[in-house]
Amino acid sequence: MASLGHTAASMRSRQHQDAAAYPSEKPSLYSSGAQLDASDAIRGKTGKLYSQSAAASHSTGLGLGIGAQPGASAAATNTISKKEHRVIAALVLVAFLIRMRKLSQPSSVVFDEVHFGGFASKYIKGRFFMDVHPPLAKLLITLAAWLGGFDGDFDFKDIGREYLHGDDTPVPYVMMRGLNALLGVATVPLAYLTLRGLSLRASTATLGAIFVLFDNALITQSRLILLDSILVFFTALTVYFWVAFCNEEKRAPFSIRWWALLSLTGLSLGAVASSKWVGLFTIATIGISVIAQLWEHLGDVRQPVRTVARHFCARAICLIGFPILVYLFTFAIHLALLHRSGEGDPFMSSAFQHTLHGHGMADTYADVALGSTVSIKHLNTQGGYLHSHVATYPAGSQQQQITLYPHSDDNNYWILVKAPGPEDPAPKLDDKGHPMRPEDEISRWHQEPIRYITHGMEIRLIHKNTDKRLHSHDTNRPPVTESDYQNEVTAYGFESFGGDANDNFHVEIVAAEKHDHFASTRVRSLRTRFRLRHTLTGCYLFSHKVTLPDWGFGQQEVTCNKNPTMPNSLWYVETNSHPLLSPAADPKPDMVNYRRPSFLDRFWELQRVMWETNAGLTDRHAYDSRPQTWPLLKRGINFWTKDHRQIYLIGNPFVWWGSFLSVLGYLAARGFAMLRAQRGYGDLKDSRVRFYDQTCGFLALGWAFHYLPFFLMHRQLFLHHYLPALYFSILVAAVMFDFATGAMRPRFRLVAGVVVTVVVFGGFLRYTPLTYGGDWTLQGCEKARWRKGWDFNCADFSRDLARYKDWPPSVQTVEWAEKLPVSLERNKTEGVGAEPGRHAFEQVPLRAMQSSAADAYQHLKDGLVHEMEYVKDKVGLGHKEDPVAAGKAADPAGLNQQQVEQVMLEGTGEVVKVAETSDKTQTEPTQAAKWDKHADEEAHEAAEVVEDDRDEGHLHDDEDE
Repeated sequence: MASLGHTAASMRSRQHQDAAAYPSEKPSLYSSGAQLDASDAIRGKTGKLYSQSAAASHSTGLGLGIGAQPGASAAATNTISKKEHRVIAALVLVAFLIRMRKLSQPSSVVFDEVHFGGFASKYIKGRFFMDVHPPLAKLLITLAAWLGGFDGDFDFKDIGREYLHGDDTPVPYVMMRGLNALLGVATVPLAYLTLRGLSLRASTATLGAIFVLFDNALITQSRLILLDSILVFFTALTVYFWVAFCNEEKRAPFSIRWWALLSLTGLSLGAVASSKWVGLFTIATIGISVIAQLWEHLGDVRQPVRTVARHFCARAICLIGFPILVYLFTFAIHLALLHRSGEGDPFMSSAFQHTLHGHGMADTYADVALGSTVSIKHLNTQGGYLHSHVATYPAGSQQQQITLYPHSDDNNYWILVKAPGPEDPAPKLDDKGHPMRPEDEISRWHQEPIRYITHGMEIRLIHKNTDKRLHSHDTNRPPVTESDYQNEVTAYGFESFGGDANDNFHVEIVAAEKHDHFASTRVRSLRTRFRLRHTLTGCYLFSHKVTLPDWGFGQQEVTCNKNPTMPNSLWYVETNSHPLLSPAADPKPDMVNYRRPSFLDRFWELQRVMWETNAGLTDRHAYDSRPQTWPLLKRGINFWTKDHRQIYLIGNPFVWWGSFLSVLGYLAARGFAMLRAQRGYGDLKDSRVRFYDQTCGFLALGWAFHYLPFFLMHRQLFLHHYLPALYFSILVAAVMFDFATGAMRPRFRLVAGVVVTVVVFGGFLRYTPLTYGGDWTLQGCEKARWRKGWDFNCADFSRDLARYKDWPPSVQTVEWAEKLPVSLERNKTEGVGAEPGRHAFEQVPLRAMQSSAADAYQHLKDGLVHEMEYVKDKVGLGHKEDPVAAGKAADPAGLNQQQVEQVMLEGTGEVVKVAETSDKTQTEPTQAAKWDKHADEEAHEAAEVVEDDRDEGHLHDDEDE
């Protein structure tokens, strides 16, 4: 910054002139007065000076340059001329052409379209799902899909799956992508208007808009069914409204336009936070500015206290109240649309689940008595059922497993009986000395009078299906936890065995719902929270955030803990039946059901689950990256690979590197100026330096808030998380260009702007094949690989563009598919080399630690063999009847989407898929086979070319990684 080198004498002279020009103005964080660049040919102003009154120049902001440059009135610098409208129109037109170009290409699922397109399908079907992001962006995508006539049948489950032919097609994917593209287009003029609102030259604003216009990463995100383009748009919209409001604050506080801009800022803040939680960083950016504004108002003794209070209240209503209302409103729509049970059910509490259609439960009897058949749920881990099955532990006692299972199933039922006491006759012994089971062990509790389960009662729990008792002992540790203070819990027994003292548990009532007067003295279904204390060892029946390995089918571990945390040792009865409890009984027994939670109850529960799930997304991904690599663009993300084409998320290197260097340049200059100030220099008092410092300070603050917090996150992160910060850094780059060229003559400044534009446009053109998934050559790809971390696959491209006519087109229509029917199956499975990002419903074992409920599809894939055997028995399938079909039925991955949803609703009830087999063979090679062979040959040739080029030293080897 050349002006920082001014002598102290010249600085004092300039300050004296400023004081003389504005004698009534107190030192303001907004600099007033600036000279419009005479070279600003777009506006047509030539060297004209504007004056500004002290009242109009009153500073009301954070001092971030939201005002006029030295020498120009705010009104003049913030007014858009007719010539500028033409420039804006030209920028919009070019942005529209670039972002809408080949929007239908590729005609198959790309990267996280797997998730966000799938969410649109679930919204339309009304199936509840779980995602870590707020719903607004997904709702907008769904709106576009619905307007396009999408019926929700396409599931988006595989990258590379075709939209235009095959099952459940066509899909209005162009319209869905078009929404993002239009918002991407709108971001370009917003960048222009924001820079003009910051009182920068029109030519500078044009350059900043060009940076946004020609960045490949922003273009890629805006051409696909993804969330980040929507997020960046609302971020840009918020900043524009705030800048416009700050300008209006200086002109006419509390005017209609002032209220409108303040309200629009609040609504936009709500929209950005409702799109992704990254929007909270935008709220923080504006919040700091608001605090500084209010602090300045508070220190202005010329304002009455009532006026200051009005400023406080106006901002509280519009910038706190409105965002909260928008956020709540989007979740209200979200929950209203997702009214049916779906894949997200296991993440939520039982009460939440029972608000969804298809997951309701019939009323159950309230009073739990000896002889009752009950299902028992764990309270703290979202309601997994106490469960047993015929499988045994592979070590320890090798007795029958006890687990928590998230779905309704016959193996969840237990019969409650009283443990033998001193008053009971001694049991008979068999020839081995084992106590024999009384014939009336259960039936005697089905006779009058009924005996309710009360606090302190000693009971036994008999597993209904296997006739074994809930059992614990201190000779074996749990299979996974293996802690000395925890004991193994099993189901133990054999035919005619009457049980032993290790089967005895004491009931301890801990809590009850206040409105149920009986629930605190005796166990009542859904209303009483109790613990089960093992009589001999004193440990408590317990479950926690640990899942069993494959031999335990991924279900949650149950132990007996001698020192448990209270929440993890609490249980409640969900369903209850007893022969003496019937509608015909006199008096009529009480019936209960889950109490329907209010909207706010469901809202807060959903926020908590989203937070826990988001924090748990720690698995590595092939293309994840850490924040320190983003500004320098060390690596990208492979979005899509198919038919020798590729979409790879990579930014325009000149935009990314230039904007980051601009931020570093500003911070370095600011630090240097502060050091000089300590030595008595008045650089920061110069009106011109102060203006640029304040402007860059506001934008750099936004960059820091949208970038630095990611260093504190241990979850999985990707390059696209940097895009909101990139937007702020681009604006900083434009401001730094304005400062650096401000002293140049008009023609030189124009030449500098043109040179920068040409360089940025050249960077955009170089990576367009990766942006649009277009045809490219091996040689062109290798020349574009400037860094070793840019791991796009050059070997998959042909040496000659003419070869692409022999390969499938990038947009595969129904007509094309009808000519080559065999390609249908091929195009469903191809798409290797790219995978979607991780999302909540994929983190089954991890999420089960929090909810005890694994996602059904993945849960079944992990191998619920014994559960599928149960299914086969139900529907009469067996290996003897049809070995092939039976083998398929035992494979959980064989379930289709509809059956997965049915499992979610009914557990592993009568759901099975019998695979059809075929003896058809192909005697001639198909066109798809020819393509595959052709692809292999091309890959081999490409590898040879790469090796030859390396030997000859033709390839650029970037050693900066």
